[in-house]
Amino acid sequence: MTAGDQDRDQPLSGGMMNTVFRRGDRVVRTAPPHAPALQAFLAALADTGFEGAPRPLALHGDGTEELTFVEGDVAVPPFPAWAGKDWVVGASARLLRRYHDAAAHVPFDTGADWPTALSDPRGGSLLCHNDPCLENLVFRDGVGHALIDFDLAAPGRPVWDLAALAFYLGPTLPPEALAESEFAGANVLRRLRLLADGYGMSEADRRALPEVIEQYNEVSRVFVKDMFDRGNPLFVRDVERVGGWSAWERRKDRRSAWLAEQRPAFLRSLTR
Repeated sequence: MTAGDQDRDQPLSGGMMNTVFRRGDRVVRTAPPHAPALQAFLAALADTGFEGAPRPLALHGDGTEELTFVEGDVAVPPFPAWAGKDWVVGASARLLRRYHDAAAHVPFDTGADWPTALSDPRGGSLLCHNDPCLENLVFRDGVGHALIDFDLAAPGRPVWDLAALAFYLGPTLPPEALAESEFAGANVLRRLRLLADGYGMSEADRRALPEVIEQYNEVSRVFVKDMFDRGNPLFVRDVERVGGWSAWERRKDRRSAWLAEQRPAFLRSLTR
């Protein structure tokens, strides 16, 4: 980036619910309502030596915040070919494990108004990311380097984040939807195993994961419905792309049924 470029705001793609710009070595974005609690957590997380998340720099009265810009490769639509490769699953799972291990030692404000949009219904003692999709993962030289966009972070169980990762990167999609995605041709059972092994999941969490994926799928249904009803342009576009809300609901119903059907196969793959 040249000196002239550093003086200009550069829009960053991939954000779902806010406006994000790069300004030199920092990111300027709309701050979530719970920004003070989230920034305090991210600052304490960085103080542990964990480098896999942005560090907060400022919180402004105009409703914006500044964080460090994390250099690396981020897959955004239209997704690059590497985004669907198997190595991405294992690299993301190892990153998530490093984050969980660090976050387990970082206190957070339990009285803050943490968002519930994609959070674990059972709650928990760990501040989960809750949205580890491709657009929120930074890679460097084939290694999962950082998680970004913690707007939806909230207390939960580690297995909830793993279910979210499986939902996005497994990807836990029925064959007809898989064939239309950036993961066409992927072996879902193998990728679930790569996820579990990369993270180093316990036997108990491996057995729990298939059902928790189903729960995450239902929570995501409510989340998308809310975003669509609010007129969020990204969600409206995605829903219209598949033929409107009724068609989207049918796809979601199919995914829910397929996940229930696949639970035994998922368990075998995860625990064999």
